[in-house]
Amino acid sequence: MELSILINKFNIKGRLVSLQPFGNGNINDTFLAIYRNTFTETQVILQRVNKNVFPEPEVIMENMHNLTRHCHEKLEDDAQKGRDDRVWHFVVDDKGEVWRVITRIMSAHAFDVAQGPEHAMECGAALGHFHYLISDMDPKEIKDPLPGFHITSGYLKKYDQTLKSKAAKELLKSSMEAKRLAKFIEERRGLALCLEKAQKKGELKKRMFHGDPKVNNIMIDDVTGKGTAMIDLDTVSPGLIHLDFGDALRSICNPAGEEETNLAKVVFDEDLATAFCKGYMREAGAFLTDADRAYLYDSIRLLPFELGLRFFQDYLAGNVYFKTSQPEQNLNRARVQFRLCESVEARERSIRSVLKKL
Repeated sequence: MELSILINKFNIKGRLVSLQPFGNGNINDTFLAIYRNTFTETQVILQRVNKNVFPEPEVIMENMHNLTRHCHEKLEDDAQKGRDDRVWHFVVDDKGEVWRVITRIMSAHAFDVAQGPEHAMECGAALGHFHYLISDMDPKEIKDPLPGFHITSGYLKKYDQTLKSKAAKELLKSSMEAKRLAKFIEERRGLALCLEKAQKKGELKKRMFHGDPKVNNIMIDDVTGKGTAMIDLDTVSPGLIHLDFGDALRSICNPAGEEETNLAKVVFDEDLATAFCKGYMREAGAFLTDADRAYLYDSIRLLPFELGLRFFQDYLAGNVYFKTSQPEQNLNRARVQFRLCESVEARERSIRSVLKKL
């Protein structure tokens, strides 16, 4: 079915004047639709939920409704107490099983890379405020949309299984770079379980986390310049907020991006990291425990490793999960993440020093 016919099933007011691909996500197919009538314009996001990744789209829609209801109630309470000056929008219009329409936030934009320390600080504030809003939400209210998501031990197990395949063995045999990445993983297996072990020991507890807080999922208000919304709520799950903290820094503090081919440009930017952490702690510091703070550095190091592992495993498996435009793309993505991990390790002392002062 043509998209222009499909979107008409959502009964959006106005005349459809444009329907074009939107964004550069690796999972779902996303389009921007513009509707106009005589006096107004409405913009909505039409999205096909990837059932290979989210086998039960109705679960993520139910989660989004529960999450936004909880946040709206808390925001109304904060507004009455004069504590909140941010506008947070989570408006969802679900009219289909797989395709869905989400109202676009018109007065804010997201960026593919950090625009500087001020932007990084607002990204930190946005994520910290989001964590504050859901910090008292019962994890049982949310159904896990992706069991095993951000469980690094599970990704290692899947990687080990993939290594046994004939295709993976051939790739490792024929590529010196693939062999180097495999060695990188073996040298760091110990760090992969740091957060899971802390949770099992009771040092860290499950809360709710966003799951994909990369820089282009954080909306910045066009007028005030403040972080105003976390978008792409499909991956909100019960788990450790450290996963968000580390993943956001992984995204924000590598201005070169995930697709860079020149590894010399891949560096963990400490200025951006410091600004982000200041913004985050301003909003989330009150509910973080001493144990939470003790594992923040570990999360910064872990998340590039974990994503690099996932990219590399997918490359060895034949590129079946992440979208690719050429066969070596996931291999290069893994190279970038592992180089970022190395850059974090080289700056461990200074990063820990910054975190200790906040």
